[in-house]
Amino acid sequence: MRAQYAAPALWAVQAAVEPVTVTVTVKGKGKGKGKGKGKGTGTRMVGWLVPRSTLGGMSTATLTPFQPGPVSGSSAALAAPGTATHQTVHIDLGDRSYPIQVGPALLDNPATFAHCPKAAQALIVTNTTVAPLYAQRLMQAISPLYKKVAVLALPDGEQYKDGATLNLIYDQLLGSTADRKTVLYALGGGVVGDMTGFAAACYMRGVPFVQVPTTLLAQVDSSVGGKTAINHPLGKNMIGAFYQPQLVVCDLDTLNTLPERELSAGLAEIIKYGPIADMAFLDWIEANLPALLARDPQALATAVRRSCEIKAWVVGQDEKEGGIRAILNYGHTFGHAIEAGLGYGEWLHGEGVGCGMVMASHLSHRMGWVDEAFVQRVTRLVQAAGLPTVGPNLGAERYLELMRGDKKSEGGDIKFVLIGNGPLSAGGSGPGTATTQSAPEALVREVLAACVG
Repeated sequence: MRAQYAAPALWAVQAAVEPVTVTVTVKGKGKGKGKGKGKGTGTRMVGWLVPRSTLGGMSTATLTPFQPGPVSGSSAALAAPGTATHQTVHIDLGDRSYPIQVGPALLDNPATFAHCPKAAQALIVTNTTVAPLYAQRLMQAISPLYKKVAVLALPDGEQYKDGATLNLIYDQLLGSTADRKTVLYALGGGVVGDMTGFAAACYMRGVPFVQVPTTLLAQVDSSVGGKTAINHPLGKNMIGAFYQPQLVVCDLDTLNTLPERELSAGLAEIIKYGPIADMAFLDWIEANLPALLARDPQALATAVRRSCEIKAWVVGQDEKEGGIRAILNYGHTFGHAIEAGLGYGEWLHGEGVGCGMVMASHLSHRMGWVDEAFVQRVTRLVQAAGLPTVGPNLGAERYLELMRGDKKSEGGDIKFVLIGNGPLSAGGSGPGTATTQSAPEALVREVLAACVG
């Protein structure tokens, strides 16, 4: 059985679920709606037949067409060069819905957090790198909501995304007699967001939390959708929970202090949305990559907003990854193996994903689902973004061992996110769609031989 997803322009859905409307909006730009209906015991999505029970109440929606925002200095720019407007993307999950705010100067504005839950106390969880830059500013912005606001700065790095560091959050909460209304604020990148969210999910069986991502990768991916986790020596993000935040605040100004390597890592997660969902967005990324690398505010605003739109659209249908949400892991099967095999922190997550997308594209080509030109296109773009395109030599057996332990694997059968929905020779859709399924081990070994240095 394979899970297949089709691109916005081609997507047609018949879902055996109760009619639900999912709204993915950008303020002032309209919204997309859809209702699911169907017959039988399965949910059919353009050739994807998944038992209804595996989707957890999946709903249907139409992704709004990509509307590229003007880049600073371009002839189409409506705002002054160097500026970006505030935008809001809504992720619709019923009573767990929340807004994603995107724009500059959000962190210091108390109005940004005006609708956050009020409580006796709040805890800002950050790390030793971000705390000196933004912790005091966030504390001042949210102080009207709480009698007490504390800051906990964790050690910085993927290697600290573990149980021992997670316990530091619990120690702080218990030591301050935090109650069930205490609000946690995750101020930092993906590691801080994942760990804070997991702590919020577990402490007293659930307390509210807010995501305030300060890295590009966290703004376009990890802060949205409610995935929270810590790593285990045998696998990345293997211990965690699905737990949604109350609010996501993407202050684009925080990207000005991001190291170049971290910026490139975030671009990997932006690039992935094109091949799996929106080739018009991929065209835009290619044309505007210099502006993104130069941190043009309007280019970043467009990239963050569209990435959040696509992720909100997918998560709104499949919150707990029973089906379509798995396509967001394009490049991650190979990428997670690289991260675990080298040791967490040696490669950044986005670096693993970037290289993993190249490898997954090669595998898609060997399956006959995309042509060689697409593989070269992805490789050039990943390389131009400052990301590795050749994997480390862990040995084929080690790669296979690590990938069999991936969360998507079933019974030791490795699952990959492939681009397309079948062989081009049989009428396959090609790029702009994605499918989660296994691949012949012989082809996987060919990819490893071709893509590993």
